Amino acid sequence: MSQISNAIEKRDNGPEAIVRQHKDDLTLVLPSHVKGETWMRLAYGALRSNQQLLQAATRNPGSLMNALQECARLGHEPGTESFYLVPFGNEVQGIEGYRGVVERIYRAGAVKAVKAEVVHANDHFDYSPDMDRPIHKPDYFGDRGPIVGAYAYGVFQDGSTSKVVVINRAYIDKVRKESKGSNSTNSPWVKWEDQMVLKTVARRLEPWVPSSTEWRKEQLRAAAEVAAERTDAVQPPPAYREPAQHEDFNDEGPLEGELVD
Repeated sequence: MSQISNAIEKRDNGPEAIVRQHKDDLTLVLPSHVKGETWMRLAYGALRSNQQLLQAATRNPGSLMNALQECARLGHEPGTESFYLVPFGNEVQGIEGYRGVVERIYRAGAVKAVKAEVVHANDHFDYSPDMDRPIHKPDYFGDRGPIVGAYAYGVFQDGSTSKVVVINRAYIDKVRKESKGSNSTNSPWVKWEDQMVLKTVARRLEPWVPSSTEWRKEQLRAAAEVAAERTDAVQPPPAYREPAQHEDFNDEGPLEGELVD
């Protein structure tokens, strides 16, 4: 009987219960393209399907909530290739994936295509700053050798090309070294190195193309200004009344409540 009671208590006070308690806070920041119920089910599913993640979240539920809040803010689905939930020792770390970065760029609407590729030692690669786009000819069926770099660029709606971003192996190693737990067996850098290299170069591309994070901030600012203008427009003018005999008005300035075009 005590085992059943302990199981119920653990279920009702575990990470999933904490996430459920903060459902409104998490779904409030989701963009309109993400359904709250679907998002929550994915969060629960990620915890249930990964015992190491569940254990880390149990030890440090605050780190799980921080990761989920960041995931919601970016408009990604948790526990997917867009946003990884990774256990690192006694905490949960949220890591945006390559797909997540590209999704945010597409959501902004200014770019119709994102080109990002990993370059291997045996690939043919040619690029100089005076070129519109790199020339990259990989041998997909041969030995491409180790990863030596990557590049990325965006194609705008009018067909023009954004700035081309190129990174080398030294830069990749620097980013990996600065990434927390990058040598852990659970790290995306160990499991999906190609994807992390693509994410690294896509992040370098972000300053040169609009992303949905910037777009959403601008939309919220514009919406607030429109709402304020509408509020001002519907305010009724003050009711006219005859001045009392003892009141003395002069023409030194506009009367309180005067409407000025």
